[in-house]
Amino acid sequence: MFKGEFMSEVLPDRLSVNPKSPHYNEEILKRNVGIRFNGTEKTNVEEYCVSEGWIRVVAGRGVDRRGNPLLIKMSGTVEPFFKETP
Repeated sequence: MFKGEFMSEVLPDRLSVNPKSPHYNEEILKRNVGIRFNGTEKTNVEEYCVSEGWIRVVAGRGVDRRGNPLLIKMSGTVEPFFKETP
């Protein structure tokens, strides 16, 4: 039991909101994860990696040929955190 409780408090090194991604984790995303990128909170992050220092954000309203949104990879300091729920 302690392992599950401890794991729920620690955010993974890499996380994606796309269910098709191998880095998708529904249990963690239900807890309302926030991302600070270079000191600014971002709300449009699709995927992040702390160890490599990058995030992927949606690039406007464009989509690829499969209907997925176009993403831009931005490098910098990534700080994931759990948002407080009121």
